[in-house]
Amino acid sequence: MRYAKLGSTGLEVSAITLGCMSWGDPSRGGHPWVLDEDAARTIIKDALEAGVNVLDTANVYSAGSSEEITGRALRDFADREDVVLATKVFNRMRPGPNGAGLSRKAILQEIDASLARLGTDYVDLYQIHRWDPTTPIEETMEALHDVVKSGKARYIGASSMYAWQFAKAQHVAEAHGWTRFVSMQNHYNLLYREEEREMLPLCADQGVGVIPWSPLARGRLTRDWDTETARAETDEFGSRLYRDEDRATVEKVAAVAERRGVSRAQVALAWLMAQPVVTSPIVGVTKPGHLSDAVAAVDLELSEDELAELGADYAPHPVAGHS
Repeated sequence: MRYAKLGSTGLEVSAITLGCMSWGDPSRGGHPWVLDEDAARTIIKDALEAGVNVLDTANVYSAGSSEEITGRALRDFADREDVVLATKVFNRMRPGPNGAGLSRKAILQEIDASLARLGTDYVDLYQIHRWDPTTPIEETMEALHDVVKSGKARYIGASSMYAWQFAKAQHVAEAHGWTRFVSMQNHYNLLYREEEREMLPLCADQGVGVIPWSPLARGRLTRDWDTETARAETDEFGSRLYRDEDRATVEKVAAVAERRGVSRAQVALAWLMAQPVVTSPIVGVTKPGHLSDAVAAVDLELSEDELAELGADYAPHPVAGHS
């Protein structure tokens, strides 16, 4: 495994991050394709043994059961100080007023709830899952600063939003002497590269680590374009992200993978990890092969010609993933 600093921090993170949306309790609102606890524990144990030290979850994943399963597994398989544990806040966790969003009340409530489910005193990275247009960013940033100063989080990060919003949040924090975001978890892969226009240059300039979600484009980059999966059939959100124009890029991934004698997943991940601003893509795993492909991709070096070939047919997209 390879490790790198997360942005301009001193925190060392593995070249891949294990995404924890893949498991939970479907009866509590989870997706029908999520893994049960036994399967999840096997994946977490194997990832840790492969050198993965970052696990990313969220309060909303399977209504909190992802956090519960992840927390129990980490207590059994790892020393807390060896793990970089990340979770997120924003989405609705209960009905009624203040059950979602980034108000001070919501943030302070949800960090305590997440810590209880995870069975830990702190998270290493506490991230806002999306931008909250209904709450002043000053209120959000001060509450996050207080979470850090209380010892409940070591760092804070953000997820998909417009670059102007991220810049505004960072400016507000700096102007008040509050904690700034150290990472951006955004939508970025071979089929969706709109982040290259504004967000990624901003992160590079400001020393912000980039930990992209959906690095394999919901699996689109790992299979023939017309192939359906159980997840794809029930993934309403994912069905809006990609278009028929993306077929050419998927075919290029297949061609490079065949010439190299490796899987398509390895090629797609290697392309992403070759982008200088990317720190650690978040990989979802539902089968053992998914993890082995991700680990193998860390050592797969693509040539300049291959990188150019893979990116040559990119078709611009409408902004997607910010809500």
